[in-house]
Amino acid sequence: MILSAIVPVWNGREFLARLLDSLESQTLPGSELLVVDNGSTDGAPDLARARGARVISMGRNAGFAAAVNRGIGEAGGDWIAVLNSDVELAPDYFSILTAADAPFATGKILSMRPGQSCATIDGTFDLVTRAGLAFRVGHGRPDGPRFGQPRPIFSPPWTAALFRAQLFRKIGLLDPAFESYLEDVDFGLRCARAGISGIYEPRAVARHYGSAALGRWHTEMVRLISRNQVLLLARHYPRETLMRHWWRILAGQLRWGAAAARRGAAWPWLIGKWQGARQFSAARAGSQVFGPEVLEQLLCANEGLIRKIDSDAPDSDAAHGAK
Repeated sequence: MILSAIVPVWNGREFLARLLDSLESQTLPGSELLVVDNGSTDGAPDLARARGARVISMGRNAGFAAAVNRGIGEAGGDWIAVLNSDVELAPDYFSILTAADAPFATGKILSMRPGQSCATIDGTFDLVTRAGLAFRVGHGRPDGPRFGQPRPIFSPPWTAALFRAQLFRKIGLLDPAFESYLEDVDFGLRCARAGISGIYEPRAVARHYGSAALGRWHTEMVRLISRNQVLLLARHYPRETLMRHWWRILAGQLRWGAAAARRGAAWPWLIGKWQGARQFSAARAGSQVFGPEVLEQLLCANEGLIRKIDSDAPDSDAAHGAK
């Protein structure tokens, strides 16, 4: 078995060092490590080379999706791990996920933000609601039994996920138009449309600093998420669903906009929505949207799962699925 690990990097040398330490400690080590550099200026690529990685230079900050796609294109493994540079993996992370024997798998990702007195969930898996919002189940909640059950999933966060290489030949790569946010949710919806599911396996544990490149609620992050929320609707929601749930969509988008405004990012949110509206027709052209009944069933099931597992009201952080 050949396992290729792909790590997109844009600065964050100190985080990358911790990830490399955890990769070297894996009980099932990767066969190759590809670090895809998005124009770092802090010496992160030099560190990666010194630690034995093959560094692929993008020459500029081309975004998470483009960097990952480049890595997948050059990887030789039949298993491909995609890892944020600011994660640390438990030593058995790869061995547990490969044993799940699924098209893709992810583990329980805990937050490693300073000042937290208890284990807090950073992410488990992603769901999409009828409002057109991506929801990262468990984000910001204390860890506990409700997040401890393995389950089939359609959309893993690409923070620390493992894929069979053949999946990309069926589904395609990440859409570079999304750049750096919600591209993993777009991929998950394509998997759902194709009837392909993976596994959430909570025995595999990783820790994630989160938003290390830009910072939480950075204006560029808000702009991209705001725009990409519209692109998800364009790519996947049939006209019947848009018409039936227009009020849910409007209310959800405005709620997330209000959360951005409270953090001083109302203008980037507006710019993102304007850009999404301008790109809506082009994004929809050639897209294979869901059948209305199939999507309705999926979205209702998602909302039921959110209520069952994550019984607290969805907060603004969880409802954008930011890295």
